Amino acid sequence: MSYPKIPLAQTVVELCKLQNVRHIVISPGSRNAPLTIGFTFDDFFQCYSIVDERCAAFFALGIAQQTKTPVALVCTSGSAMLNYYPAIAEAFYSKIPMIVLSADRPKHLLEIGDGQTIMQKDVYGKHVLFSTNLKLDIKDENNLPEEETIQLLKNLEQRVERFLGIQKDIQEYNEFELQRAISIASQKMGPVHINVPFDEPLYDLVPELTIRPKLVNIEPKVSKIDDFQVKNYAERWLNSEKKMVLVGVSYADTIDQEYLNDLAQEDSVVVFTETTSNLHHPQFFPGIDKLISPLNEEELKQLQPDLLITFGGLIVSKRIKSFLRKYKPKEHWHIDPYRAYDTFFCLTAHIPFAPNEFFKSFMPKLTHHKKSDYKNYFLQLRQTRRIKHAEYLQTIPFSDFKAYDKVLNAIPSKAILQVGNSAAVRYTQLFQISKTIDVYCNRGTSGIDGSTSTAIGCAVVHKRQTIFLTGDLSFFYDSNGLWNNYIPKNFRIIVINNQGGGIFRILPGHKNTENFDTFFETKHHLNAKPICDLFGFSYDSARDEKSLDKALVSFFKSASKPKLLEIFTPRLSNDDILLDYFKFIK
Repeated sequence: MSYPKIPLAQTVVELCKLQNVRHIVISPGSRNAPLTIGFTFDDFFQCYSIVDERCAAFFALGIAQQTKTPVALVCTSGSAMLNYYPAIAEAFYSKIPMIVLSADRPKHLLEIGDGQTIMQKDVYGKHVLFSTNLKLDIKDENNLPEEETIQLLKNLEQRVERFLGIQKDIQEYNEFELQRAISIASQKMGPVHINVPFDEPLYDLVPELTIRPKLVNIEPKVSKIDDFQVKNYAERWLNSEKKMVLVGVSYADTIDQEYLNDLAQEDSVVVFTETTSNLHHPQFFPGIDKLISPLNEEELKQLQPDLLITFGGLIVSKRIKSFLRKYKPKEHWHIDPYRAYDTFFCLTAHIPFAPNEFFKSFMPKLTHHKKSDYKNYFLQLRQTRRIKHAEYLQTIPFSDFKAYDKVLNAIPSKAILQVGNSAAVRYTQLFQISKTIDVYCNRGTSGIDGSTSTAIGCAVVHKRQTIFLTGDLSFFYDSNGLWNNYIPKNFRIIVINNQGGGIFRILPGHKNTENFDTFFETKHHLNAKPICDLFGFSYDSARDEKSLDKALVSFFKSASKPKLLEIFTPRLSNDDILLDYFKFIK
């Protein structure tokens, strides 16, 4: 087996191995050659080559999202690492572990006008949990120019002693910083940045390792739940007449079912879940916008909680945010082991534990249930909304609304659904989705920029079929994500093509003007077929209800290559159909 000659490259690769970082996403370059050699020559690692660094980072994010373990990104020096930034920001706000390994030039080659060089130190600022600059190895004396050798130290014995001492200090520093960074990514669930300087030559190999880094287990600080504090929370819960639980982005196994059942039994509790929460119970309230948008002033006041408890990631629904900012609860607790956002401007407590851990201590202290009609009133309203929802679908022509209904009803059970941002995720919130389907969306920063690449990364590490549902702008924006040799045959993409940024037609603004069409809606006449031809996808399309029904019959079945279904909807009527929906269900 061959190894990179540079000790620092060996150290990075061996410590990733010792820390069980298996997935390595590499973008081609020269300065990162020692790392590329080290990772790709070792069968322990699953290595991927993705040319476009932005796509590579979102691809890695999709893998890490599913494995819940750190994925390493490897790039060359210069602007390459800046292309990681959108995905790094997403990982930071979505609490997804990632490790950026950016190759760099030695200090003496920085800011002198050398090519492919930028100021890489701390380049991600506050959007990483930890950032470190590793130290350059001391060069082997035999490789130094004569004048540099003479200038070091004249006495050979002193020179060797100094060399060995400095190199030992450098090695110890690099080992500690590397393990510290990997531990932070794993334990605090987020991105870290490790900047790795290399001097030339970059491609030399050796048959054996010249260093043997030691594994250091950096144990996380474990906080114990204070029993007195939990009793206090329980007392405040029991004294609250109306309690609302609001769940953002989370994994299906976030909460044990017994605690969900306990919440569902309480008449004084309404549990609002979003599609991305992946939590289900017949007594819960999915489709938040569908329930609250048509409420009048009196009903909104009736819904106003005394106590609001939130957990999970960021919330999609703008309507629930507006409601809670206007009709503030007396208390708002957020349960999260890392941080709490004051989303509704009324945060009173950050409970720094995993939700399941907190409920394990909290639920047994709830000695009785408070009698209330709080939940039952809104359960009846929920049923009315669902009936009106079904009625409305029978009255409307083919449109975004009808297309999402048909697609979401056709998705096979036990599939993974990745949803694009903007209109796609907002439409998805209005429909009931099978509890066997896990739903994901990049809601950390809510950008449209890397959804395709994220979905592909997810698909690569799953045996379950992954389906990506997206709008046209998001798809075309990240079309380079299909420049990827790892896409499984059962991967499926559904593009709702309404010829522009349809969500802007729903928002306030002057529509149907040249300025609006060009700079807000960004009207276009593109279709996905040429992209499918380029990247080896099967392509099908639908332009009406009949052709969509026909296409969906075979779309999810096994095939020799991945498939894309493009659904064309009427650009000028989609917004009116959606806005009329909220009037109709009232």
